Amino acid sequence: MAERINQIAGQLNYSKGLLDGQVAIITGSGQGIGAECARLFANEGAKVIVSDIDSAKANEVAAKINASGGKALAVPGDLLKDQYIKEVVKKAVEFGGGKIHIIVNNAGFTYDGVIHKMTDKQWDVIVNLHGTVPFKLVREAAPYFRVKDGEPRNIVNISSTSGVHGNAGQSNYAFAKAGVVGLTKAIAKEWGPAFGVRANTIAFGHIETRLTAVKEAGAFVDVDGEKIALGIPQKQKAAAGPVAFVDIPLRRPGSATEGASAVLAIASPLSSYISGQTMVTGGRNM
Repeated sequence: MAERINQIAGQLNYSKGLLDGQVAIITGSGQGIGAECARLFANEGAKVIVSDIDSAKANEVAAKINASGGKALAVPGDLLKDQYIKEVVKKAVEFGGGKIHIIVNNAGFTYDGVIHKMTDKQWDVIVNLHGTVPFKLVREAAPYFRVKDGEPRNIVNISSTSGVHGNAGQSNYAFAKAGVVGLTKAIAKEWGPAFGVRANTIAFGHIETRLTAVKEAGAFVDVDGEKIALGIPQKQKAAAGPVAFVDIPLRRPGSATEGASAVLAIASPLSSYISGQTMVTGGRNM
């Protein structure tokens, strides 16, 4: 029986997993879509760096992966600090035996406000976190992507339908997420020809996370001692009308697992000829 199982496994294209032997840094992977990315990537054979500002959540995600037979290392810290970006790359290289294959720039949150009331702090925090941080992490990891060893390398930057279409009350977020699309295309054009690096963007629509839950649920992030409430006010959700998610043809939000599955799909060898593209993952056509 064992011989037959091995024979069948040998006939599978990716019997050891879609990402077998690859090393992946996934930011914001202590919860939500990022945590699901970490789990799915590990299930497909990747060695995962769990990067998150919440050390307890990062350690929990890594522990669960390791307990289930995967390989993960929690490297908690604040991506807005340049020293941490250097640290997470250093730890990834050590964990990966000198190599990094994948970066998923997923970390972030929203800090909403209408244009005429938005503060410089709201603007700067979101633009730095969603725009500058991905650039700095990619730049720091450049020596491990600009190589010619025949192994696959790719970068997945997370954007949003707010960055593709704009969104009232989110000019800072829309600006930053639109910039991510441009950054991704630049990476694809700079590092694709000589090094074969792929770079793509996933633009999420309504995925069930703390950012789309009702604000009254109490989720928040701490920014320099200020608690920033996350989510959508119940009043705003109620104003959408009696038909839920009328702007989404599937008439429902996506789950974190569905969102993470899109990231896995674009990072995997099944998408080996896709680069410089933006995949809208929102169950919608608007």
